[in-house]
Amino acid sequence: MAGVERDGGCLCGAVRFKVSGAPQRVGICHCQDCRRASGSFFTPFGVWPISAYEGSGEMKIFARRSFCPQCGSHIAWLRDNEAEIMLGSLDMAPSDLIPEYELWVPRRENWLMALPWAEQFAGDRFPPSDP
Repeated sequence: MAGVERDGGCLCGAVRFKVSGAPQRVGICHCQDCRRASGSFFTPFGVWPISAYEGSGEMKIFARRSFCPQCGSHIAWLRDNEAEIMLGSLDMAPSDLIPEYELWVPRRENWLMALPWAEQFAGDRFPPSDP
């Protein structure tokens, strides 16, 4: 997966990005912020080193999350050392990116089954000041 490049972008096409190589980790979040930002029951994401991320187009930031100001698509959470990419914003279905963990599992819908192979966290994986 080292040479893999994945392209993605927003609904209207004003924001485009590329991530290179394998993600450092892949997860699913059930927290209220992710639910509201995505409009879904959970958000699947992949985390790449910031050096593996390349983007174009203007993005706005709200609550540390980057989104397209034209169509509102939630794209990423860009930190100093990491790019957390919303997997639904990738052009090709990321079927090979299997979540390794779930966050905020007490908020998971009771009709959704836990991923039996994935580590489960009651809150965030790291304290807010960590990566």
